[in-house]
Amino acid sequence: MATTSSSTLTLVLLLCAVSYCCRPAVGYIPAKPTKDDFLSCLNRDIPARLLHARSSPSYGSVLASTIRNLKFLSSKTVNPLYIVTPTDVPHIQAAVVCGRRHGVRIRVRSGGHDYEGLSYRSESPEPFFIVDMSKMRSVRVDGKARTAWVESGAQLGELYYAISKVSPGLAFPAGVCPTIGVGGHFSGGGFGMLLRKFGVAADNVIDATLVDANGKLHDKKSMGEDHFWAIRGGGGESFGIVVAWQVKLLPVPPTVTVFQIPKTLNEGAVDLVTKWQELAPALPEDLMIRVMAQGQRAMFEALFLGTCSALLPLMSSRFPELGMNRSHCNEMSWVQSIAFIHLGKNAGVKDILNRTSSIRAFGKYKSDYVFRPIPKGVWQNIYGSWLSKPGAGVMIMDPYGATISAPDESATPFPHRKGVLYNIQYVTFWFGDGIPSLAPTSWIRDMYAFMEPHVSKNPRQAYVNYRDLDLGVNQVAAGGNVSCYKTGKAWGERYFKDNFDRLARTKAKVDPTDYFRNEQSIPPLIA
Repeated sequence: MATTSSSTLTLVLLLCAVSYCCRPAVGYIPAKPTKDDFLSCLNRDIPARLLHARSSPSYGSVLASTIRNLKFLSSKTVNPLYIVTPTDVPHIQAAVVCGRRHGVRIRVRSGGHDYEGLSYRSESPEPFFIVDMSKMRSVRVDGKARTAWVESGAQLGELYYAISKVSPGLAFPAGVCPTIGVGGHFSGGGFGMLLRKFGVAADNVIDATLVDANGKLHDKKSMGEDHFWAIRGGGGESFGIVVAWQVKLLPVPPTVTVFQIPKTLNEGAVDLVTKWQELAPALPEDLMIRVMAQGQRAMFEALFLGTCSALLPLMSSRFPELGMNRSHCNEMSWVQSIAFIHLGKNAGVKDILNRTSSIRAFGKYKSDYVFRPIPKGVWQNIYGSWLSKPGAGVMIMDPYGATISAPDESATPFPHRKGVLYNIQYVTFWFGDGIPSLAPTSWIRDMYAFMEPHVSKNPRQAYVNYRDLDLGVNQVAAGGNVSCYKTGKAWGERYFKDNFDRLARTKAKVDPTDYFRNEQSIPPLIA
């Protein structure tokens, strides 16, 4: 692929920085590649069985295999020319080299939830192909060293299961759902029920292997400090293809306790949620209590790193209003808690190895961060009006405090640290034939607008793993071929705050021609 000279590239970026002479990336179409030449290039180093063209019988099933949001199975979705399913690093390197050489952009899919589908679809008609990492999902656990290497194509359930088989007393702090893909999750930070004890997943990544925009393989040492910093929370698919991650494993007790206590409005749900806002972030780090607000009730779901007998006096003294008692306790191992919380009390540990999501629906997602408690009257309005509207979804609220809030905001690209009380994920979903449902999509956008006075400001923060294209999409300068920094910053500061500039400068060093690009990838900022 032809490259832009540094002087021309600098001029393009300066124009972006001082004007709005950018247009949406959806309007940019590069020179049409010769498909035969591109395919021949791929075929030289990648076995035919790992290449899936649109004409291939396997194409449809491979493409659909990890699409969680059914609205992207629409015939209107811009799909890839080819799907590459590598089984080894040289296959990934060859894919990058061929894509660059023939002007075909690349999308990288690790096989998780991907709310906006940016790992396998494009909002523009430009030609692209997918590197699908689903065949590269090995997990190697070193119990003695308390570390593990996990490939990006693995899902969290596979990582959790492998850890438990080698060292039942060790765990890793990542997401709640076993079907979340490792590659995208770690790239955006990644948090779950252990966030108050051990922070986010990216905080506990100690090494990685990565294929850069030139097809070269790196580890932590060779990629350099800024590059290694950027991949641990800077969002997926901006800085190269992370092949595998080395993570630090953390100790957990042999017995943990889980409880799930639903409370209706008549049982004081509003008062309980109002108190929870300040209480949950201040609890001991061994206790995580999150809330799911839906309809006319609040579900209080907790993980305690200890026994029921140790938990009861803590709950009695700190949150007696919840009425938690021994009948609510479910004692188990940490890995059993993964299955229990996500799949229910009848699930077994092996069930977390199922790579197929149990949810097959159409959805839209948004997120917020709360720094000051929301008044009781607002919660009365949320429950009395918003959560009872047609199409109303659910608010999932995860408390911060303790370890996740301890690091400096610049320690990793994930900046949501000191002062955060909790994160809100808004989820709305619908079933049917795929036609956009007016009620759910209207509800989530109107709900988001209603919440503006009560959440973070300047900027209004969002979590990059809850991708939301409503916040903005990349644009490119007229006649240029790189994403515009200024328009990217409008959405980028929501996810990364002041870390966005360092991410953009790092992007300029490792991928100045912006080959790894999607609708919300980091734009390059060249000084």
